[in-house]
Amino acid sequence: MSDKPAAPVIVAVGSGKGGVGKSTLTANLAVALARMGRKVGLVDADIYGPSQPTLLDTEGVRPEARGEKLVPVESRFGVPMLSMGHLVEPGKALAWRGPMASGALGQLIEADWGDVEVLLLDLPPGTGDVQITMLQKHRPAGAVIVSTPQDLALIDAQRAAELFAKGPVPVIGLVENMAGYACPHCGEVSDPFGRGGVETAAAAAGLPFLGRIPLTLALREASDAGEPPAAGESEVADTFTAIAAKVSAWLDERSA
Repeated sequence: MSDKPAAPVIVAVGSGKGGVGKSTLTANLAVALARMGRKVGLVDADIYGPSQPTLLDTEGVRPEARGEKLVPVESRFGVPMLSMGHLVEPGKALAWRGPMASGALGQLIEADWGDVEVLLLDLPPGTGDVQITMLQKHRPAGAVIVSTPQDLALIDAQRAAELFAKGPVPVIGLVENMAGYACPHCGEVSDPFGRGGVETAAAAAGLPFLGRIPLTLALREASDAGEPPAAGESEVADTFTAIAAKVSAWLDERSA
């Protein structure tokens, strides 16, 4: 029998458009799963706009190589990770055509992940070359889709769901982000992007709704500082933990 660890189960986190908080969700989902005892790793597959080194405080760290494979960078939150942000100079634009981006994705996914059991894949927005390569060569076991509540974002999220369905990759569920903003001065809650649209869309498509993440200044500041809220104790942390618990339950059901 071989002592080589089994390949990790890949869970993709996608969205139809950018700016909906997909990377923030992925980072916090990884941290929350790790706190639950899951051996989880993270690949920042947003080749042209990597943000995970900032979110998980590993900027400036360079991965080593073991043989022909990269060795993931260890974050201080118990989540090994790899990103193009670890391989190029900060702020440098990557003028790569599709095949180069697809090749880079393969290097990140096929790294030496050791005993990692679950690999979260933070996808770029849209349904382009990286997504197609992922489906053809590194098909995920499941996918989480993130959207804000407004109609334009939902239309794009539905396109992402359709792409996974063609995979075929089961959609674990949908997450609504930036829902509900509490004024730091008066405490009144408003919904600048609407509320409930993702939950309604999930119900219409017969897909699970995983949870709703509020729009808060504290979450933005913590993300910019490389301090994912899921690593601490707060109402926002509880929200990420609840979403992670549903993903963890899905993984358990899959392996049963």
